Amino acid sequence: MLRRSLSRLLTFSYLVCSGRECSKMSCDARRGVVQINIVEHIISMLSGWKWDFAPDSEVNLCVVAALAAASSPELELTAVSSRPGQCAGEEKRVGTRTVVVGQRPVSDTEACVAQKFCDNRIVSSKYTLWNFLPKNLFEQFRRIANFYFLIIFLVQVIVDTPTSPVTSGLPLFFVITVTAIKQGYEDWLRHRADNEVNKSNVFVVENAKQVRKESEKIKVGDIVEVKADETFPCDLIFLASSSTDGTCYVTTASLDGESNFKTHYAVRDTTVLCTDEAIDTLTATIECEQPQPDLYKFVGRIIIYGSNQEPVARSLGPENLLLKGATLKNTKKIYGVAVYTGMETKMALNYQGKSQKRSAVEKSINAFLIVYLCILLGKATVCTTLKYVWQSNPFNDEPWYNEKTKKERDTFKVLRMFTDFLSFMVLFNFIIPVSMYVTVEMQKFLGSFFISWDKEMFDEEIQEGALVNTSDLNEELGQVEYVFTDKTGTLTENSMEFIECCIDGHKYRGCPAEGDGFSQTDGPLKYCGKAEQGREELFLRALCLCHTVQIKEADQVDGLVAHPERKYTYISSSPDEIALVKGAEKYGFTFLGLENNFMKIRNQKNETEMYQLLHVLNFDPVRRRMSVIVRTSTGKLLLFCKGADSSIFPRVQQEEIQQTKVHVDRNAMDGYRTLCVAFKELTEKEYDKIDRQLNEAKMALQDREEKMAKVFDDTEADMHLIGATAVEDRLQEQLAETIEALHAAGMKVWVLTGDKMETAKSTCYACRLFQTSTELLELTARTVGESERKEDRLHELLLEYHKKLIQDVPKSRGGLKRSWTLSQEYGLIIDGSTLSLILNPSQDSGSSNYKSIFLQICLKCTAVLCCRMAPLQKAQIVRMVKNTKGSPITLSIGDGANDVSMILEAHVGIGIKGKEGRQASRNSDYAVPKFKHLRKLLLAHGHLYYVRIAHLVQYFFYKNLCFILPQFLYQFFCGFSQQPLYDAAYLTMYNICFTSLPILAYSLLEQHISIDTLTSDPQLYMKVSDNAMLQWRPFLYWTFLGAFEGLVFFFGVYFLFQNSSLEDNGKVFGNWTFGTIVFTVLVFTVTLKLALDTRFWTWMNHFVIWGSLAFYVFFSFFWGGVIWQSKPFRVCVCGGQRQKEFVWENEKQNRPFLKQQRMYFVFAHMLTSVSTWLAIILLIFISLFPEILLIVLKNIKEKNHQAGPFDLPVLVSYKRIENGYVKAEDAVTNLAERYPLRIP
Repeated sequence: MLRRSLSRLLTFSYLVCSGRECSKMSCDARRGVVQINIVEHIISMLSGWKWDFAPDSEVNLCVVAALAAASSPELELTAVSSRPGQCAGEEKRVGTRTVVVGQRPVSDTEACVAQKFCDNRIVSSKYTLWNFLPKNLFEQFRRIANFYFLIIFLVQVIVDTPTSPVTSGLPLFFVITVTAIKQGYEDWLRHRADNEVNKSNVFVVENAKQVRKESEKIKVGDIVEVKADETFPCDLIFLASSSTDGTCYVTTASLDGESNFKTHYAVRDTTVLCTDEAIDTLTATIECEQPQPDLYKFVGRIIIYGSNQEPVARSLGPENLLLKGATLKNTKKIYGVAVYTGMETKMALNYQGKSQKRSAVEKSINAFLIVYLCILLGKATVCTTLKYVWQSNPFNDEPWYNEKTKKERDTFKVLRMFTDFLSFMVLFNFIIPVSMYVTVEMQKFLGSFFISWDKEMFDEEIQEGALVNTSDLNEELGQVEYVFTDKTGTLTENSMEFIECCIDGHKYRGCPAEGDGFSQTDGPLKYCGKAEQGREELFLRALCLCHTVQIKEADQVDGLVAHPERKYTYISSSPDEIALVKGAEKYGFTFLGLENNFMKIRNQKNETEMYQLLHVLNFDPVRRRMSVIVRTSTGKLLLFCKGADSSIFPRVQQEEIQQTKVHVDRNAMDGYRTLCVAFKELTEKEYDKIDRQLNEAKMALQDREEKMAKVFDDTEADMHLIGATAVEDRLQEQLAETIEALHAAGMKVWVLTGDKMETAKSTCYACRLFQTSTELLELTARTVGESERKEDRLHELLLEYHKKLIQDVPKSRGGLKRSWTLSQEYGLIIDGSTLSLILNPSQDSGSSNYKSIFLQICLKCTAVLCCRMAPLQKAQIVRMVKNTKGSPITLSIGDGANDVSMILEAHVGIGIKGKEGRQASRNSDYAVPKFKHLRKLLLAHGHLYYVRIAHLVQYFFYKNLCFILPQFLYQFFCGFSQQPLYDAAYLTMYNICFTSLPILAYSLLEQHISIDTLTSDPQLYMKVSDNAMLQWRPFLYWTFLGAFEGLVFFFGVYFLFQNSSLEDNGKVFGNWTFGTIVFTVLVFTVTLKLALDTRFWTWMNHFVIWGSLAFYVFFSFFWGGVIWQSKPFRVCVCGGQRQKEFVWENEKQNRPFLKQQRMYFVFAHMLTSVSTWLAIILLIFISLFPEILLIVLKNIKEKNHQAGPFDLPVLVSYKRIENGYVKAEDAVTNLAERYPLRIP
């Protein structure tokens, strides 16, 4: 019993600390394998009892580990972080996990503890059948407007309010239902896609046989067979393949968009296990990092146990990991062991979404909403106060038609005042536009298709067009102030061509001469002559060997090579490497491929040379270089290294630099991409040391990258410089015109690149980012220096540049933030090392204001070039500008994985569908094929989307103010009795049916200026910049316009009713007729106001505008033309006869929500009066007269007119829509000619 109590105590202790110490332990260095006899021995030492140990008990396993650690501190307990049974998202992804291959014990004396990892089910859906309703409702009511209307609805249900709960409940129900249906349908599609994946068949090797299983039943540790053209069902460690060299090719298009083949390598010791029987004999455990989303990083090791041999440990890296979602190509089959399954795979972790970005329009909506909420509270307060002032007169008691009982009249006064306040809130609550949010969402969602459908943004080369990943930011495209762009692949084609090279200071260019490897160029060069033939051959061998290029196997038909004479097809993740290998091939040295870890090349004499590939020191953006260590056929050990000049020069003999540096600088000035090539010969002793250090670093599970970087740094030292290469990366078409257009639109373009300064500067001049008249301010290692006083020198330069800019750059005039008048244009150049000094000054430098001064300098320059930038520094630059005063809208555009950080950091991220994979486009908000498409995306689509949604927002607030102001004024004429002016049906359907579709069509189709004009005249972009149409000035304009029209509606009809006889027969109209006339004028006026604002008419605009008015008339006739059973009745016996008797009105418990009978024949009877027709027409004209007058005055003064952000002239052009595209039938007047802009 005591033993059981102790067991429970330890179990409870485990549960308490399971997320802390206990979860960080495992029983054995192999984790998951527990030696029972050792465990029992340890416990016997501690307690003197035999322990009842359940091998599959997660609690006992951790308890045993804790007791073992307490009794034997020298026993190594490896840290882990995930608790068995946890799924992705629940654990801290640090530490390691252990996987038992095949779920078999290492030896007969050991037992295998079944660990509980996630199953292999992929769940991308958000809801289930049982939680959809509560979860979806919870999410929707987190939105302030929805929650507000829910409160109003509950108030109407609980409190005796003047309007039916249906009036607010039905619109809310409509909004919630539409949103729920949309989200439910989208989630159903995700469920269907998940089932297709989870139920697919896979083959698992068990007991030397293949067992067919559903994909979702795969467990961590299972050995899976995958055949050619099949998709990997989970993340697998590559064990063996049908290829004798233990390699396989995969494509990861579904993960990162890269369609080229990638080579993966099996574990060296398992490549021979290429049958079911052989692979089933494998006994091994895998230790690897916890699941994390980086597709290109993986750290682990495999421990292989032989029958009578010591365990062998091998390192595992990303080249050994086959990712779920990738596809096997050009390989018959592979075997792999599952390490990450289900929601812990890298694919699943990458699709868990990005942080939500909010547009400036949303912030404006919230601000306007607060204003209108204050107006609502003010109206309710005023009416409540005046009601009790009115009733303070003993002759003005509570009106009889409110049907208040004596008990309700005698209620505590404060409670009655509070109830009345709530009633007035309910009466006026329609001033808050609940349906606006649904309309905005539909406008953004449907509007995004117009970007995808734009044929002018379709690229024939890649057969793709623009892609919208986030429709929430459409309008933000029209507000961009700063554009941050990468260079390579974004401004350039990323199509590399080998141009020239230099060897020992001798320059070579052009086609090779007959029988000679190189032809030397002519020209006045400092270093003349020709390099030694041995150095030339060494240089070409370096180009053929120092890379990660693979050769794609030739296509075969029935075992025969389809085209035996076809040239080799090189594949690589780096276009530079392919260009260098092709350059070497052009001069006689051809790379033939890698086979059994031997690299084969064919030299100029057509002889095949073999080099054993010993180690590859992979490229990374921090080192900016890569190396290989090879052994020649004669046994020589050589290290070849290539990289950026800033990375290579400090690591070679200093006397060798100058002769090559001249050519490197000259090539950079010509705009070429340059790389330096170096080598060194290693002794066996040096190699053994390097090999040992590399293997030790590769085996590390913690800080592997840091340890390997240190070994790389030590190895790549004391090299000899051979030469340098020059590769041309052509500028993209229409690049210069696009950048000039962005400048003319008021945007500042910053180039953030990892290239060297000279190359980037040359590109900036070529694309006209820098003009010949631009004075360049330089903050680089060259101007700052490398001395100990470099921070002081940097401070001096910052102050000098700041003073110069303050004197030469005057303040903006004319109220336009983006327009500037410069006596001298300035451009800034800064490199990564100097930026680090500015952003991270030393503690004793006293230069905490570096960043502030630097930012002021940047903002006053017309263009900025940041070179030698690391990916993190790019994001830091974007964040620095984004967080400046005024929060300018930023846009980042790039094509590679190193651009993802700045794309995610900016307000709007745009990816280029380039040749460096699709990481950028996958993480972006929008993706375009070329940089030139940015012009139309911003100047046309961005401009129009902003104008449309800004008009939509202002129009919604305007029409609801027009709607509710007469209701407020009516209270002054009914003794503040809370009587509604409109019928409940009109209250309910005003925002849902009568006025919703015209504004939606307008916000999707309106073109106040033609797309061609917007694209050709970039200055029009500035007219809507800085959120011009959603500032307080236009908001007040729309508010006063709504107030004016609301006053006209109410008092126009009120004065009309001063004539008591409106009908031919002398009868007078009643209360509901009064409200119906006001409502009719209201619906026609706000709809015709939108018609006046429409300048781009399509058949859809005509249909929804005139159709909405026709529907209102039809509904009014229908609603008033049917006798609705509004009063419940009961059958009683009177005088021996059965008679129907209506229930009296004060029996509230039986009264239905809608008293439809009050509107019977009201609308039809109202239209029988000529006076009513005249009144409606007159009041509509009076309401719209200011708008009409404004348009007439603008056209009279059109010669001197300057279009403002919300007062552009009305130019009507009838057009049609065909196949999703807008087609012009009539030419539109060129606004740029008719209304010239004057930029002060």
